[in-house]
Amino acid sequence: MTRLLAELSGPAVASRLTAGSIVVLPTGAIEHHGPHLPLVTDALIAEEVATAAVASAAATGLDVWQLPTLVYTKSDEHHWAPGTMWLGTEALLATLVDLGRSIAATPARTLVFLNGHGGNTALLQVANRELRRRFGLRTFSMAAGVQHAGRGVDGEPDESGLGIHAGYSETSVVLHLRPDLVDLSLAERNVPEHLAAPGRIGFNGAPVSFGWLSDDFGPSGVIGDPTGSTADAGRRFFDDGVASAVESLREIAAFSFTAPAATGSASGSPASGRPASGGPASGRPASGGPAPDGRASGGPAGAGAAGVEPGSADVDESLTGTGKGTGVGMGTDSDSERATASEVRS
Repeated sequence: MTRLLAELSGPAVASRLTAGSIVVLPTGAIEHHGPHLPLVTDALIAEEVATAAVASAAATGLDVWQLPTLVYTKSDEHHWAPGTMWLGTEALLATLVDLGRSIAATPARTLVFLNGHGGNTALLQVANRELRRRFGLRTFSMAAGVQHAGRGVDGEPDESGLGIHAGYSETSVVLHLRPDLVDLSLAERNVPEHLAAPGRIGFNGAPVSFGWLSDDFGPSGVIGDPTGSTADAGRRFFDDGVASAVESLREIAAFSFTAPAATGSASGSPASGRPASGGPASGRPASGGPAPDGRASGGPAGAGAAGVEPGSADVDESLTGTGKGTGVGMGTDSDSERATASEVRS
């Protein structure tokens, strides 16, 4: 059975999706990745990880669906490079809001951004809350993989924890997925090693972040060392990324804003953690008031499920599970992402 939402008919979406369905939207980029990698790198990785993770998660019983990849995103750090296609902040946020509105018109209540480009990370965190507030969706964002900066051992280049774009891990993954798109004869090391010195200013989770463009560190736009990349390493990184994504989807499926009710409690269902008839925990009348999109919250698009609170626009938690700040992923080149020797960058 297909898990690609776009392959269903409209009526099939209405009948097969439920309030417990999870919709995964891969987000990538079309942007410069040095002379040795294709522009489609981030979109390719995001889509391939999403496809494998959705299939694997569905095989374990999760009700998960995949949307077509959003490829034109926030890549202005590479604006100087021919071939980069990017949207401004306002345009991308408006696009994400419109897509959220469209998903809210289906029975599904959970949206996951599976992100392959670090430049999207901060804006996806903003979108998480925006879509939660406007449409009552449960919103999450996570990385399209688990990254690994070259450590200088076992044949890996030493990237000093700074291989965040078109370096060892990202190049290795593309060698695994599409070796025909990689030209290692053009790969060159470009690691801004002075930024690895102990201090407060740096990439990815440092105490002090800074604005940067990819050509600030040299004309190649590479930040890392792709010269030791291999398809075998890329396969390991890809498999680790898929496994991480599947585990994240399992946790997302079980997530609830409130603690489950005690066993035997008459105040609500353990699955939702809310009173069965609404009330104080939901902040809505027991009979169901208007949802944020103007519909009664008891209708199909506002139906509740395990951990789902369709009309709770009053909830102020920020679901910022990008993975790119906590267990970062392929495509990691944002200042908001953590960079350690055990994480993959791109």
